[in-house]
Amino acid sequence: MPLPRLPGHKVRAVSEDAPQEADRGFIFVRRARVVAEFATGEVSEPFAYDIADRDKLDAVVVVPHYTDAAGVRHVVLRSALRPPVALRRREAWPVPEKGTLGELWEVPAGLVEVHERSAEGLRACAARELHEETGLDVPPESLSALGPSTFPAPGMVGERHFFFHAQVDPGARVAPPEDGSTLERHASLVDLPLSEALEACRRGEVEDAKTELALRRLDELYSERT
Repeated sequence: MPLPRLPGHKVRAVSEDAPQEADRGFIFVRRARVVAEFATGEVSEPFAYDIADRDKLDAVVVVPHYTDAAGVRHVVLRSALRPPVALRRREAWPVPEKGTLGELWEVPAGLVEVHERSAEGLRACAARELHEETGLDVPPESLSALGPSTFPAPGMVGERHFFFHAQVDPGARVAPPEDGSTLERHASLVDLPLSEALEACRRGEVEDAKTELALRRLDELYSERT
């Protein structure tokens, strides 16, 4: 059964305030006054809304995978260090956190550069990020879309995630060149069967939402093919 049509409501900014480009950090806040325009014709009173933004707003998500001699499909995950997770305010915790708070297992991902804002550019970005983070080198045209793009945190940021997957040759892997940033240093890589990666998601060992979504999409894709 298809979803019903969306109601047709709109939101419109009546004013915006953002830092000048020279004063922006990696992430900055746009403070907008917005009105909600409902399909009924009702228009709300203006209200304040803070929006997280970046100059490089969108990101690619890439699942590298291969089948071994026994025909078992493997995926490659990478460890990542995420300051917003590591620095979660203790008073906000509803339950105790792990001692590894801030370290996550993820599939390769990275930000889309300004010159990569096109369908071809997204594939080039995905190939670049895959090589930087795993040492696996594939031509952009060998990357395939893995479902539609999504908004990971639409209540806070307008970032889109664009999903890709690529069959890779694990024997051709080299040391990841990384991108020079501190947070990419000394990452660990792990190859494991897709079924085990999904089980790690179920156990809560993979806590990154985009990674679980990408793995489930890959599993669904190859389940459909067989």
